[in-house]
Amino acid sequence: MIYKLQRLMWLAGLLFLPMALAAPPGLAVPGRLEHRSQSLDQYLTQAPAQITAVRLETDELGLRLILEAAAPLEVPPTEVVGNALIAEIPNAVLALADGDIFEQFAPAEGIALVALTTLEGNRVQIAITGNDGPPTADIVTGSNGLVLGILPGQALETAADDALLIEVTGVVEEGYNPSSASTATRTDTPLRDIPQSIQVIPQAVIEDRGVTELDRALETAGSVVSSGGRGTSVFGPGFLIRGFPIRGGIFRDGISTFSLAPLSTNDVEQVEILRGPASVLFGQGEPGGIINLVSKQPLSEPFYSVGATIGSFNTYRGDVDVTGPLTEDRSVRYRLNLSYENFGSFRDLVDGERLLISPTLTWDIGPNTSINFFGQYARDRETIDQGIPFTAAGPVNVPRSRFVGEDFGEFSQDQFTLGYRLNHDLNENWSLRQATQYLQYSPRRYAPLYDFFDEATGDIERTEYFGGGTYRRLFTNAEAVGRFSTGSINHQVLIGAEYRNVLEQPEFQFSNFYTPINVFNPVYTGIPYAIEPEFFRDDTISTWGVYLQDQIEILPNLKVLAGIRYDVADQFRTTQDLGDPRSEFSQSDSAFSPRFGVVYQPIEPISLYASYTRSFSPSFGASRNANGSTFEPEIGRQFEVGAKADLTDRLSLNLALFDIRRQNVSTPDPNNRQFSVQTGEVASRGIELSLGGEILPGWNMTTSYTLLDAFVSQDNRDIVGNRLANVPDNQFSLWSTYEIQEGNLQGLGFGLGLFYLSDRAGDLDNTFTLPSYFRTDAALFYRRDNWRAQLNIENLFNTAYFTSSDEFQFVRPGAPFGLSARVVVEF
Repeated sequence: MIYKLQRLMWLAGLLFLPMALAAPPGLAVPGRLEHRSQSLDQYLTQAPAQITAVRLETDELGLRLILEAAAPLEVPPTEVVGNALIAEIPNAVLALADGDIFEQFAPAEGIALVALTTLEGNRVQIAITGNDGPPTADIVTGSNGLVLGILPGQALETAADDALLIEVTGVVEEGYNPSSASTATRTDTPLRDIPQSIQVIPQAVIEDRGVTELDRALETAGSVVSSGGRGTSVFGPGFLIRGFPIRGGIFRDGISTFSLAPLSTNDVEQVEILRGPASVLFGQGEPGGIINLVSKQPLSEPFYSVGATIGSFNTYRGDVDVTGPLTEDRSVRYRLNLSYENFGSFRDLVDGERLLISPTLTWDIGPNTSINFFGQYARDRETIDQGIPFTAAGPVNVPRSRFVGEDFGEFSQDQFTLGYRLNHDLNENWSLRQATQYLQYSPRRYAPLYDFFDEATGDIERTEYFGGGTYRRLFTNAEAVGRFSTGSINHQVLIGAEYRNVLEQPEFQFSNFYTPINVFNPVYTGIPYAIEPEFFRDDTISTWGVYLQDQIEILPNLKVLAGIRYDVADQFRTTQDLGDPRSEFSQSDSAFSPRFGVVYQPIEPISLYASYTRSFSPSFGASRNANGSTFEPEIGRQFEVGAKADLTDRLSLNLALFDIRRQNVSTPDPNNRQFSVQTGEVASRGIELSLGGEILPGWNMTTSYTLLDAFVSQDNRDIVGNRLANVPDNQFSLWSTYEIQEGNLQGLGFGLGLFYLSDRAGDLDNTFTLPSYFRTDAALFYRRDNWRAQLNIENLFNTAYFTSSDEFQFVRPGAPFGLSARVVVEF
C-alpha cells in the first residue's frame, strides 16, 4: 500500500513522455559546451551538476543506463520502497533537451520501470521498479564513473554477471555519428532499426564546414546533387535525390515547408535525408526521397552564442543564438535565432542579402501536456543569374565571372511561418500530438531571362520576365503513438490524420523580347522594363490523408516496419490570359501508399534490412489528355536492401542497394504533339556506401560514395536509355577534421574536404554533357574555453567546374578559390 501511494504521488509529478515522441529530434545541448570560460568552469564546480542526456543501452551484461553529465556526479545513496530501488544523486539536476523527466517502461525482463526526476534541493532521483520485488544493487566506482549493478528481485549475494548496470559518465557527444532520427518513422528511432536508407548531417559537420545554406550542407550527403533553379524555378531550390527531383519534398520538423529562396541552416540543428519513396508518412511526393530540417529547440539551461563571419567576394554575416528558461521551474523555455548576411559573388554584378529571425517557445502546461509555439521570418534578395551558355562542344570560352543578365534583375521574397505543436500523454503507453502551421511567401522575380543562344554570333536573345503573387499553405495533423505487447511481440503504433490546403495566386509576364546581349562582349542596357502581368492563376489544392504505421519487435534482433496511407487530393485551378475569360479546371485523385520493411540483427552491431515503399504525385490539374480527360498520378516504387554496422560506438558504416521506378510519366502524344500521354517511365538503380563518426579521439569523418544508373526506361520518343539530366554516375564526398586533444596546442584543428562528381547529362535529350570535377576544401580552427575561431577554404586548388544546367542549355559555374573567417563566442 505504501509503495502504491508513493508511486502514484511520484507519477503525478512526471512530465509527459520524452519530446522525442512528439517533437523533432536534435534537441541536444549545442555541441562543444565544455569549452567555456574559466570563470564559468569555476561556477559550475559549485553549481549542481547538469545531467544533459539519459539513454538506455543493452550489452552482454544486460541493460545499461547512461547519464551524460556536464560535471562529475557524486555516488548516490540507495533505499528500497516497496518494489522500487531508489537512488538519489546529490547536487545534480536534470537538464534534458526533452524536459526534466525521463521514464522507460519494461526496459528489461523483471524490470517494470526506470525513471529519473529532479527533486527539491538539487537532487536527482533514480527509481527502478521490479515486477515481483525490489531489485538489489551493489555500487562500485568504475573507470568511467559510478556503476550500479542491479538484479530484479534477487539478493545481493546471488548477483550474477548479467546484472543491470547504471553507469554515470562524462559528457558524450554524438558529433559526426548521430544515432537516431525521426524522419523515417516520425518517432525517435535508432537509425540501425530503420529498414531504409537515411543519412543525418549533424550540426557539428555544418559548423565545421562553415556552411549556411542547405545546398552547401547537402554536399556531404550521398545521392544528393543540385539541379539549379536558384531564384527562378517555380519549384524553389532544386535538388535531386537518387536522380529524381524533390519537388515539394522539403520538410521542417516533419511539416511540409516551401520557399523559392535558398534555405538557411542558421536555425537548424541537423538535416535528415530519407532516401526513397516516403508517401506513407509525408503524403504526395517524388520517389527519390525527402529532406527534413530539424530546428534548434529551447533548452532548460541558459545558452548564448554570438558569431561573426567575413568572407571573399564582400561577404559579411552576423548571427545570434540565445536560449534558456523564462520561469524558475523551467516550465517555459525560449530560443531565438537571428542572422543577417550581405554577400557578393565571383559573378560580375551579382550580390544579395538575407535576414532570418526564428523564435520558438515551449511551455510545459502540466505534468502530461506541453505546447511549442514556433515562427520564422525570412527576407531574401539577390541578383538573378542564370549562368552561361553551353554547347555540344562544351562551355563557351568566357571567364567564369561572366554575367549576361542585368544588374537590375532581382529575386526577392518575404516569407513567414507561424505554428504550434501540442503534446499530451493519455497514460504511460499512449500519447497524443497535434500540430498546425501557416506559411506564406510573396516572391518577386524580375529579370530578362534567356530564350535562345546563337552559337555563331554569341548573341543571347532575352525575354522580359516577371513573376509575382502570393502563396499560402496551411497544414494541420493529429497523431496518436502507442506502445503495447501482444504476447512476446512488442508494438509501437503511429496513427495519424493530416490536412493540407494550398492557395496560390501567381501572376506572370513573359511575352515581350528584351535587348539581346553578346556573351563574348556584353553590353548591359541597365534599362528596367515596365511590369505588366499578362497571365494569371488562382489555384486551390486540398489534400487529406490517414495513415497507420506499426514498428514491430518480434525478437530483440528481428524488427518489422509496416505502414499504409490513403490520400485524396483535390485541385481547383483557374488560368487567365489578359483580356480573355478565365478557364477553370478541377481534378480529384486518390491513392494508397504501402510500406514494408524488415530488420535482422545477426549480432548487435550489425543490421541487415530489406524494404518496399511507394509514392504518388498528382499531375498538374490544368493539364489534359487529347480527349479532355485528366492524367493519372505518377507512381513511384522502390525495392531496397542494405546493411548498417556500428564499427565502434562512435563510428557507423551503411550500405544500400536500390531500384526505383517512376511510372505514368507524361510523354508527347505521337498522334498529336500538342498533347501528352502517360506511357513513360524513368528508372534509378544504384549502390550507396557511407561512413561517419569518430575514428580516433579528435579525428572525425563523414564520407559517402554513390554509384548510380538513372535513365529513361520507357518513352514514345527515341530517348529510351538516355541518362537523366544533372545526375552523375559516380559521386564521392569526404569531410574530415582532426583536433589536437592535449598539450600546448590543444583545441587546434584541421579540416579537409574532397568532392567528386562524374560527368552528367545536361538535358534529357543528352545533347550536351557537363564535365566531371574534383574539388578540395579545407579548414583551420582553434577552440579555447568559450570561443572558437575558424578559417574555411572553398576550392583550395581553384578548380573550374559547373554545378548544374537547365533545359535552355545554360550552366552555372562553381565558385573559385574563396576564404571565410569566423569567430564565435558562447556564454
